[in-house]
Amino acid sequence: MAKKLNLQRENNFFDDVVKYFDNAAKYVKAPVGILDQIKYCNSVYRMKFPVKVKGGYEVIEAYRVEHSHHKLPTKGGIRYSEHVNQDEVMALAALMTYKCSIVDVPFGGAKGGVKINPRNYSEDELERITRRYTSELIKKNFIGPGIDVPAPDYGTGEREMSWIVDTYNTFNMSEINSLGCVTGKPVGQGGIRGRREATGLGVFYGVRQYLSDTARAKKLGLSTGIAGKTVVVQGLGNVGYHAAKFFYESGAIIIGIGEWNSAIVSKNGIKPDEALAYFKQHGTLDGLKGTKTLKSNLQVLEEPCDILIPAALENQINNENAARIKTKLIAEAANGPVTPEAEQILLKKGTVIIPDIYLNAGGVTVSYFEWLKNLSHVRFGRLEKRYQQNMNNNLIDAIESSTGKKLSKAQRMMIDHGADEKDLVYSGLEDTMIDSLEQMIETQSQNKKITDLRTAAFVTAINKIVVSYEKLGVFP
Repeated sequence: MAKKLNLQRENNFFDDVVKYFDNAAKYVKAPVGILDQIKYCNSVYRMKFPVKVKGGYEVIEAYRVEHSHHKLPTKGGIRYSEHVNQDEVMALAALMTYKCSIVDVPFGGAKGGVKINPRNYSEDELERITRRYTSELIKKNFIGPGIDVPAPDYGTGEREMSWIVDTYNTFNMSEINSLGCVTGKPVGQGGIRGRREATGLGVFYGVRQYLSDTARAKKLGLSTGIAGKTVVVQGLGNVGYHAAKFFYESGAIIIGIGEWNSAIVSKNGIKPDEALAYFKQHGTLDGLKGTKTLKSNLQVLEEPCDILIPAALENQINNENAARIKTKLIAEAANGPVTPEAEQILLKKGTVIIPDIYLNAGGVTVSYFEWLKNLSHVRFGRLEKRYQQNMNNNLIDAIESSTGKKLSKAQRMMIDHGADEKDLVYSGLEDTMIDSLEQMIETQSQNKKITDLRTAAFVTAINKIVVSYEKLGVFP
């Protein structure tokens, strides 16, 4: 079995975010007071509560941080991890603010964390922890469709979100928009089709758009498009798996996959579905047929490849291993996987880094769609799908009648299909990722001193937030 590496941070995660912010703020024309207001967290709620587990009681440590109230509600996931701490949650909340700004989602940033390893608890115990955490948020007014809207993150998913919305409904039975208190819910409880794969799909759309430009691809020594590119993915959770899946389906060769306890490589390529099924069955990637097992799980990051996708936790590429990274393009599917010190080493090598505050915004983008669905009380596509299909059928009939030629059944089904909820979600996400990347590229082109995409992303985000404060007319 691959050995796990425990690497220390060069500095605090929130300090990293502040460092990125300060570097970008040099290119933003705004009063210092407003920049300071944007930089720091507005509200930090640290709590401890007892929960009955394994025949006794355990005191659980948890957090909810609201970084910016320039737009409401605030928005951000809830992370279950034994490594959760206040610094991490503050950093992730700040990143959410900039992320929402870049993709034009009208939320302020927030984040939550519960300091547990979910693998150590039964489903009943996790439910009790989740419901108690939710009740604590309700007590302090840190949750609500117009206040603060959580979502899944590392260690949580649809199940936990369903417990949260049910608990919130219990305390707010008369609130008509109560389903909008949280996103990432099961479809049957007000969720939206396409949310589960949204972050991974957004990563795919973002990288595809970056490599669609001939000049950008040529600078990396690559051809345009995804087909034929070698890809390494660290993390086979929700984000990593779906990113790998969409790259694989578009013709990329997945030559390496890493998980928290194991990592494998294969020059012939790895099928994401087979890797995930094997991991679920055996609890490790070690021994998957046709692959080579690496000595440590982090070693997969150092495999030569065209595109490296870190989709696990922060601080995975740091001052210790940055010089050994051999890729042309890093796609930050995780939050903060590359430290500032490591980034400088990589940039000097000519590596392009597509930053997390843009690239993994697919989740919050589709969460926004889910929130809109909950507030409107109607699923996307319900009003127009059949109308579109009938109009398309009539058009096909007219063309076939005038030309005397018939389309095949497959061709007809492809054309006359009316857009359902998933189609519209995918379309909205694709447009968001394309438009947002080009905004960042435009920001970079307007100031030749901005030499990397992360700074361009922060400048783009900060400029939009400054405008929001200016429109308020007062300094809040």
